Amino acid sequence: MKTRPGSSLGALHPVLFFAVIYAIALLFSIFICSSLFYSCNTSGNADVSQKQEVPAQQTPSVQPTQASLLNN
Repeated sequence: MKTRPGSSLGALHPVLFFAVIYAIALLFSIFICSSLFYSCNTSGNADVSQKQEVPAQQTPSVQPTQASLLNN
């Protein structure tokens, strides 16, 4: 019986299959964990930012150094 000089991609098929499945599972886990992390952090900060409203201070439009230059 003759041996075929063809490629051995068929022997690597299970290894490639599980590598692709592992990569997909890794991407989904990163997406799910990051979305859970951001959802937990934003819900806690929303209450704090609504309670601490600080009125804006009015600043003069012309600073004293600029006013003294304009008067000269």
